[in-house]
Amino acid sequence: MPDRPRREPRLAFRGWRARRPFWGGLLLALGGGEILLTEKASLKVVMHIGMQGLAGYLLPTLMVLLGLLVLVNPTQRLFYSVTGVLVSLGTWLTSNLGGFLLGLLLGVAGSCLTFGWLPDQEPRAGRRRRRERARAERRAARRPRASPGIRS
Repeated sequence: MPDRPRREPRLAFRGWRARRPFWGGLLLALGGGEILLTEKASLKVVMHIGMQGLAGYLLPTLMVLLGLLVLVNPTQRLFYSVTGVLVSLGTWLTSNLGGFLLGLLLGVAGSCLTFGWLPDQEPRAGRRRRRERARAERRAARRPRASPGIRS
């Protein structure tokens, strides 16, 4: 078996990350995790309170799950992102004002990034590259062209 050159792990991760809405899924999962961390009640208290207490743990757990699903299965990103926005907004009522607003905002921002991600779009050239390309085209247009029959 011939030795294939191994790709550096950082480059492999960069390629994996480029094929999915990475930042959107990460923010959605982090928002759910932050809301879960703000919940301090023990399971006995949650079961005593009932469905309202259970929803305080269910919705942020669902946010984390949706964020991970976005990363694992980016083809269903539209469904996951719309569901993520609705669940994030639902935490306003069930989980300490959406994790004191931080988790709610992270979840909504991550869902919006996921919804707006386009997999087949060509990456945009940076402003610096566009300016350099425009300058090079202007220089090429200004250069006098010598006619092929006349030599100096």
